[in-house]
Amino acid sequence: MSLPLTAVSAVTPTAFLAPTTAPTASDPTAGAGFASVLGSIDQLQNLQSTSSSLAVQAVTGDLDDVHDYTIAAAEASTAIELTAAIRNKAVEAFSEIMRMQA
Repeated sequence: MSLPLTAVSAVTPTAFLAPTTAPTASDPTAGAGFASVLGSIDQLQNLQSTSSSLAVQAVTGDLDDVHDYTIAAAEASTAIELTAAIRNKAVEAFSEIMRMQA
């Protein structure tokens, strides 16, 4: 039995992937961008902790629904992959800037 495609539209994005805007020079919260990045890293740690605790519960038989662990593990994995991709692009951009002629 397959679900209709409309069921997929009920999925809401996580706070980890919330859109951000670039700060402007006249913006009094111009330094808040870096703080939000640190907050995202904290959220990544929380996703990993939740996944780990649910994994322990699943192994010990204390978890009622294995789907909870599967979803938490997928969210943590996706967040880690996204963070690594962003880091790689940042390092690549930094390297490119360093190669520019003054």
